[in-house]
Amino acid sequence: MTSVIAPCESCAGDALLRPGNTNCAGCGMSIGLRWLEEGLDGEKPTMVIPACCGIVTAGAFPTTAYGVPTAASTFASAPAVATGISVVHALNGDPRVVICWTGDGGTYDIGIATLSAAAERNEDMIYVCYDNEIYGNTGGQRSSATPEGVVTSTTTRGKSERKKDMMAIMAAHRIPYAATLSVAHREDFLRKVRTARQTKGFRFLLMLSPCPTGWKSEPAESVDLIRCAVGAGLFPVYEVFDGIRYRINVRPDGTPIEDYVAHQRRYTKAAAAAAPLRRFIDEQWRYLDAMAAAFPVD
Repeated sequence: MTSVIAPCESCAGDALLRPGNTNCAGCGMSIGLRWLEEGLDGEKPTMVIPACCGIVTAGAFPTTAYGVPTAASTFASAPAVATGISVVHALNGDPRVVICWTGDGGTYDIGIATLSAAAERNEDMIYVCYDNEIYGNTGGQRSSATPEGVVTSTTTRGKSERKKDMMAIMAAHRIPYAATLSVAHREDFLRKVRTARQTKGFRFLLMLSPCPTGWKSEPAESVDLIRCAVGAGLFPVYEVFDGIRYRINVRPDGTPIEDYVAHQRRYTKAAAAAAPLRRFIDEQWRYLDAMAAAFPVD
């Protein structure tokens, strides 16, 4: 499994993510930031980033690896901070979009209260969660985004609970737009960023973000791992409009879930992990197919 990532045209100078940053090789977050910039078509956003790998990326003051205005928030308050900045932008006639860039700890767990509040109020921002399925910046503890069977520093025998369905939670808020992003499907990724930018109100984007350190995988295989996750049906690629109209963008292609599990040493009992993941995949696709059939996008 090998991958070559072509650089975006603006990955130097005043790029959103500047060269020379300290992100790990194979980091899905780095790919996501580059494609986020490309999808914004040259627009420079204002970023809000809570405690996570994303804010460590900035580096030590007074220098920064980000080429756009970036506010560091506490773990739980990124949507609240982004709300304030968005209101100030609107009052000043500033057209810049405000983007929350957060990990799964600040989305699924510690930040879910302010996330829910901002979504319920339909605040005007784009919220992006790069989900590496652990607390990657603090030693690899489990989060509620960690899949069943994964070994972390706090689930040494494998996590016994299923992963939280964050897309379903956000859709239940009836926000204008929610979508999943795959770093193995570039054109779909860019289209969804552009759709989010053209939509007003609260927009939620969820990206499965490979973490070679936490997943115990090879950096060169990061994109192929996501391609396997999508092909096996573990990470569905779809979008939801107004919380109720579903569109499936990429369907599983029959990739065995074993291909995904085998290339990550975080599944120490790979054979045993495959069976519950298959059950999870079957259940979530029955739900998604039913929703897409009952509430299609016109």
